[in-house]
Amino acid sequence: MSNNNFLLNYACFPSKTKGRYFKEPEDENRSCFQRDRDRIVHSNAFRKLEYKTQVFINYEHDYYRTRLTHSLEVAQIARSIARRLGLNEDITECIALAHDLGHPPFGHAGEDALKKSVQDLNLDNEKYEFDHNVQAIRILTYLEQKHADFDGMNLSWEVIEGVAKHNGPLLGQNAESSTNNQLLLKYNEKYDLKLEEFSSIEAQVASIADDIAYSVHDLDDALRANLVTIEDLLNVPLIGKMFKDVRSGYSELPQSKLIHESLSGTIGTMISDVVFSD
Repeated sequence: MSNNNFLLNYACFPSKTKGRYFKEPEDENRSCFQRDRDRIVHSNAFRKLEYKTQVFINYEHDYYRTRLTHSLEVAQIARSIARRLGLNEDITECIALAHDLGHPPFGHAGEDALKKSVQDLNLDNEKYEFDHNVQAIRILTYLEQKHADFDGMNLSWEVIEGVAKHNGPLLGQNAESSTNNQLLLKYNEKYDLKLEEFSSIEAQVASIADDIAYSVHDLDDALRANLVTIEDLLNVPLIGKMFKDVRSGYSELPQSKLIHESLSGTIGTMISDVVFSD
């Protein structure tokens, strides 16, 4: 089990979890959040992310990122930030790994197509709107059909809450726009996700890690696909300076290594900015 001695008082402690919807005996060797992570990684939904695109269609080249590789990269960045902030790395990783489970194929274009196709569909006399975040909650709590005693993955409350609100509150004055998604509101009645409140710091870290990962890695894919060039980026704040600094230090560096060193440095700078900002 994780050593809680390194967690600061604002972290999520496994010992303080609100538990699972369906009660289960504790595991002697793993904390509740470690078990949650393992269930996510071994789920059918997680494996299916391999064939869901982030930006590029995956048959164009096996180098380009998919939702699966993106989720793994988000989890790595999220753990790095959590470790430096004294947060619980395990639940941070859980939320990072699960945050994209509800995405359909073909990226946001796929989601827009699904929204259009179901806009006139009524579900239990309620208007139904497809939302990838709500779909992730459906997968975690019902659609994943593997366990004998319950539907879904029966994850800890804190993980479900974190996935639902990793981008912020969904109701009330702190929400960017209050949700009227009837499915999510019904899940809230069942799980009391406190949609009007901010999520745990760990969930917020997972969201920041998502922003860092897609900002840098989508650029990496675009460079490899020759959609943009290094010269196009030299006047872009942060990333342009990073390319210039690496070039000045390694004048004969091959382009592939120049890209890697520059983007790696950009990720490190972004992480440090998160950790040390006021």
